[in-house]
Amino acid sequence: MIAVVDYGVGNLYSLTCSLNHIGAQAVVTRDEAALCAAEKIILPGVGAFGDAADKLRALKLDMLLKDQAALGKPLLGVCLGMQLLFDQSEEYGLHEGLGLVHGRVISLASKVSRLKVPHMGWNSLMIQKPDDPLMAGVREGDYVYFVHSFYAADCEASLVASAEYGIPVAGVVRSGSVCGTQFHPEKSGEVGLRILASFAKGAA
Repeated sequence: MIAVVDYGVGNLYSLTCSLNHIGAQAVVTRDEAALCAAEKIILPGVGAFGDAADKLRALKLDMLLKDQAALGKPLLGVCLGMQLLFDQSEEYGLHEGLGLVHGRVISLASKVSRLKVPHMGWNSLMIQKPDDPLMAGVREGDYVYFVHSFYAADCEASLVASAEYGIPVAGVVRSGSVCGTQFHPEKSGEVGLRILASFAKGAA
């Protein structure tokens, strides 16, 4: 069973539809017992980092996610959910993240002044770690769908795949059993479904 964290921030419907499509059992929950009992956890997210981090803390889900990660439970962050895995974000002030992946989240507009921000649309992946289990069904150059205005920096050690948008942008990261995608796998067609299937089948 995969638990999708419901903390009031996230595209839960399309994500759970995609999980159901690949035959994965999924439940949307914020219940502590259900999250602890799940085999894997997905942390979704859309919107602003600070607001999302505050909601996690208010529900005491931040500590639960840290505890589950410390036990080695596979955890996948999606879009803002991936950013929340990092140490901190500079989005509208300085905000503390979960600290499960080392690095920081910074403004894309400050680095790519000649390109439109948010970065929205399909971009091809450059795979740095082809042996990573999440990449089992992904080929160099496969396209995935991004929507974001901030991106993860200083995370070279955890970088699995990136995309080019004026600068290299972290697309997939991993630290142990904790991984994340900046793009939306649930909006990325067959490639995204293969990534979700790899996670569901034990890519951690």
